[in-house]
Amino acid sequence: MLGLEIVEKPVAGPGIAALDIDVYLAVIEEAQAREIPFAVGGSLAMAAHCGLLRNSKDLDLYVLPEDAPGMIRALTDLGFEDYYSRLPYDRGWIYRACKDELIVDVIWAMANRRADVDRGWLERAQEIEAGGKRFHLLSVEEMIWSKLYVFQRDRCDWPDILNLVDCARRRLDWDYLASRLSDDLPLLKGILQVYQWLRPGVLAGNPRWMRDGEAGDGVPSADITRRRAALLDSRAWLVCLEDGNGC
Repeated sequence: MLGLEIVEKPVAGPGIAALDIDVYLAVIEEAQAREIPFAVGGSLAMAAHCGLLRNSKDLDLYVLPEDAPGMIRALTDLGFEDYYSRLPYDRGWIYRACKDELIVDVIWAMANRRADVDRGWLERAQEIEAGGKRFHLLSVEEMIWSKLYVFQRDRCDWPDILNLVDCARRRLDWDYLASRLSDDLPLLKGILQVYQWLRPGVLAGNPRWMRDGEAGDGVPSADITRRRAALLDSRAWLVCLEDGNGC
């Protein structure tokens, strides 16, 4: 089971601010009391899966389409309001609830409508404990699948994917992920080519469909990774290069 440390202030590591987690846990407890199946994604999942914590005020709850109305009612009963009045959004795949400065996103489909959340998203979710409460996080495979399509001028989730691959590559179910992607498998191969260029030799031994065209079979080098990561972004962004983590 994964764990998430509660800290007084957000830090770079697997933790989340105590003030925020209290609100998050109240939402999670209410959803569980109403027996609404869900899995948590977003910044909490990134923190637990690879220690990449962002100062985010969002809680992402993934639910089946038929359970979205029940989750929205639960948030309303907890005093949350529709964020639409502050900033309009596409209600076809997400409901954004706000309370003070915190936002809870109820998500039942991908933004591009590539897929709805189905039972596979929830059945493969991984259990976590935080603040004495147990709940489930999206699996790494579903997180990678959904983030692959976020590739826009003003937002790109591919850095998240590179970190998820790097931190979870030994436990990833590559064949399951490939089956989810179907005709979109070349999109995954594209980012894996970037990863193999960034971290040469690290993916050796994984499925052949992924290793075809691998950039380098030598010993992984932190110096190579640091230099190439800087070519993509001058800011520190790759978890394995942080002090003490090592590449």
